[in-house]
Amino acid sequence: DMVTGAGLDEALDGVECAYYLVHSMEPGADDFAARDRRAAETFAAAARRAGVERVVYLGGLVPGATAAQPTASAHLASRLEVEEILLGAAPTSIAFRASIVIGAGSRSFRFLVRLVERVPVMPLPPWRRFRTQPIDVRDVLAYLLTAADSPALQGPLSLDVAGPDVLTYGEIVDRIRDHLLVGRPAVRLPVNATALASRIAAAVSGEEYALVGPLMEGLTGDLLPRDARVRELLPVRLHTFDAAVERALREWETTEELRAR
Repeated sequence: DMVTGAGLDEALDGVECAYYLVHSMEPGADDFAARDRRAAETFAAAARRAGVERVVYLGGLVPGATAAQPTASAHLASRLEVEEILLGAAPTSIAFRASIVIGAGSRSFRFLVRLVERVPVMPLPPWRRFRTQPIDVRDVLAYLLTAADSPALQGPLSLDVAGPDVLTYGEIVDRIRDHLLVGRPAVRLPVNATALASRIAAAVSGEEYALVGPLMEGLTGDLLPRDARVRELLPVRLHTFDAAVERALREWETTEELRAR
């Protein structure tokens, strides 16, 4: 248990490299940021006791500060806080920062697919024009696995990882629609109305508002990698966005029907 620490000492006994892929965006008595902070601090203390040499963490991209977006959203600020805690847990720790991960098990991707599948007309608020760089889950896994013992990585180190395609959120929705082979005319809304829109979107997609709300609140500007050092340090071959979506949908359909297809 990452929050109470039960079982952590036993799990980390003799471990040189530990992966931290924990996130707590689900309903609870307290907010996700507090739970994530407690979990990260508990894990970091256990890792130091066990003498873990490297923690490999997957978090979120950090947006550049602008006049319209001076600070990160609560969700991304929490991801960064966890990163800082974990980088101090072991001497050669590595933190990867990613945008939307495209895979059959990715909740953010599944949320977008369900919206496109179930909404006959897609309302797109002003955040449709903001850009990001989604990444194929296969590429994320390649980075994570390579980081375990790569001599090129001298931690503690934070690295941005991203796919090869820079897309607006509106283009992401359009591409998913094309892969689902459905017609979904878009209505471009002049205002955000994020709180109301996120509750409606959560209900339509069948997803928890505890996840959807913070994610949509973070759509206030571009979310792009701020450096490309990872390309020199870890030579991972990247899949295009369309290849990632098509594979994710095929894998999804092996266990669950997609009505739109």
